[in-house]
Amino acid sequence: MRAAKAMFRYLALRFASLCLSLLVASIVIFAIVEIIPGDPASYMLGLNAAPDTVAALKEELGLTGSALSRYVDWTTGMLVGDFGTSYTYRVPVSELVVARLFISLPLAIYALILSTAIAFPVGLIAAARRGTATDFGIMGATQLGIALPNFWFAMLLVVVFAVGLRWFSAGGFPGWDEGIAAGLKSLTLPAIALALPQASILARVMRSALLETLSMDYVRTARAKGLSRRQAVVGHALRNALIPVLTIIGLQFSFLLAGAIIIENVFFLPGLGRLIFQGITQRDLVVVESVVMLLVFAVVTVNFLVDIAYAAVDPRLRIRS
Repeated sequence: MRAAKAMFRYLALRFASLCLSLLVASIVIFAIVEIIPGDPASYMLGLNAAPDTVAALKEELGLTGSALSRYVDWTTGMLVGDFGTSYTYRVPVSELVVARLFISLPLAIYALILSTAIAFPVGLIAAARRGTATDFGIMGATQLGIALPNFWFAMLLVVVFAVGLRWFSAGGFPGWDEGIAAGLKSLTLPAIALALPQASILARVMRSALLETLSMDYVRTARAKGLSRRQAVVGHALRNALIPVLTIIGLQFSFLLAGAIIIENVFFLPGLGRLIFQGITQRDLVVVESVVMLLVFAVVTVNFLVDIAYAAVDPRLRIRS
């Protein structure tokens, strides 16, 4: 009974924190977009447009009300799934988001799979060979992977594999109608560019977690019973070392979903990141506000789910809370 109450209290606190974070984020996003210089109506009609024409377009776009009323309309609309209508495309923002999400979401999942597939064996080898040349080499490589800007690495991939070897296209997306293989091929280079720094971070976390677990008494007891170092690492230490690693993986997924703006522009992918970039350049404020708010919601929600999963695995966390 006490455990159930502790879990309920923990969930209530985390959910309240989630709601507060979303409220603050919506206020900040709306305020930043409001103070950006420029007028969407004037941008759409040009510099030589007549004042009455600009005023009529502002009325049509709903830009004549007070900032508070427009903020309330925007937030209440999002709560029921109405994100407004794009000034540029003249279609509901939700349609634009859904179309772009079918590119950004597979890209984030693809990059996460690549980073995990690289980081797990690399971190495991580094921990198993602590203090050796292999360990120092892996740690140096991961430090380089963290330091390299992913957009520079993306351009290097284009030069080598698209321009030089011609194994992949330099950019663009053929659409899923062309087949899953064609779609994944066009996402391979962007996914690699996104996965490199994430794999480096995850490998270092994996190594640190394993080394901490290997110093536990039960691992030393397993070694004393005759198990090899490899058997002790894989059979005993790895399972307990996965708790912080899984937490990092959850955080990385939200980052990959929200942080691919530069990579999508490098590869001309029509995803959410490129939609935000186009919305900024075209002064399509409702698109910028809604898409950024959705990305914030995704990040906060993933963090909330990670906290729940972590508390379910480690009861000490919810007891401390």
